[in-house]
Amino acid sequence: MPRLALSERLLLLLLAAVQFTHIMDFMIMMPLGPQLMRDLDIGPAKFASLVSGYTWSAGLVGLVATAFIDRFDRRPALLVMFAGFVLGTLACGFARHYESLLAARIVSGAFGGVSGALVMTIVADVVPPARRAAGIGLVMTAFSVASALGVPSGLYLAQTWEWETPFRLIAGLGTAIWLVALLGLPRLRAHLSADPPPPRLKALAALAANRNVQWAMLFMASMVGAHFTVIPFLSPYLVANVGLPEKHLFAVYLTGGILTVFTGPLMGRLADRHGRLRVYRVVTVVASAVLLFLTYAPRLELPWVLLLAGLFFVFASGRFVPGQAIASLAVAAPQRGAFMSFSSCARDLISGLVSSLGGLIVTRSDHSAPLLGYHWLGWIAVACSLLSLWLARQVQEVG
Repeated sequence: MPRLALSERLLLLLLAAVQFTHIMDFMIMMPLGPQLMRDLDIGPAKFASLVSGYTWSAGLVGLVATAFIDRFDRRPALLVMFAGFVLGTLACGFARHYESLLAARIVSGAFGGVSGALVMTIVADVVPPARRAAGIGLVMTAFSVASALGVPSGLYLAQTWEWETPFRLIAGLGTAIWLVALLGLPRLRAHLSADPPPPRLKALAALAANRNVQWAMLFMASMVGAHFTVIPFLSPYLVANVGLPEKHLFAVYLTGGILTVFTGPLMGRLADRHGRLRVYRVVTVVASAVLLFLTYAPRLELPWVLLLAGLFFVFASGRFVPGQAIASLAVAAPQRGAFMSFSSCARDLISGLVSSLGGLIVTRSDHSAPLLGYHWLGWIAVACSLLSLWLARQVQEVG
């Protein structure tokens, strides 16, 4: 199997650093759930709004971006969007109330969603199909590093000082990465060498009318729905229902992150070697079994919690590597930026929808009581998983 070239690997590492800040900014909200609900005096519904506000904003702004994203050099587009994301995250670090935090999350989501889509677009642009799953796997190690290092560090800072501290850290790190990208990110204009694109609305309408694009977006939406149905309330559930001490939450993300540092790239290599669809099927079936056990888990000792969480991270998150590779081949290069932004919209909007749905289903009587109804989210996640298996077969490889 062809290996990634050195130039590809260096560019992918820079993109992974950008993606690291996006992922950590989004992920830190979930383990901060118990602390945010206590310190801001909010319930599950408002906490779900903090999570879904980011994704709703990312989806709606990304939908607008599909009309023009392929008309620009990828480099300045990413730099502008990433800068907006950093400023939004900095605003989160100085929010003091639920309303101001919600507004800051909406701003960071608006810019973060588009810049995240641009990262995956660049990967699809510069890495040939034969090595693309491996390239996506390398960039998605940002998730593993965020889990293993970023989130535990953020939780420690939040528990030692205040919940705003992790957002200030992410904003500072994002500023440093933005400067590196300004100096090191090459011009990426290959997608502009094709015939001049049609008018914006016509191009958007043509993309939306493409049957293969429709299948790919539905596939991405179902895959994301299977994950984000359960993930927003995972930390509160582990603390309130499974009996995990809040001070040990960092160990859950540390364990999952360390495991996926190795299994993320492995998923990419297996997908390139044995077929993206085949690997996606196997990983999704295992992930469904893990999801059901997780959402029905009794009170457990710490080692068993870490084992269960590790399996969740490896399989539930691991399916995104072959899944992203399947979706990235749905269109040719000149349309890829618009498509990745369009599919990112579907991903973010479905994340916002299922997070909001979770806030309606999950309830609790007070801040010390167990969460009620979390197991129903597990069944919804499994249903989305099974749907994604069928939808994955409908996506045809184009470019």
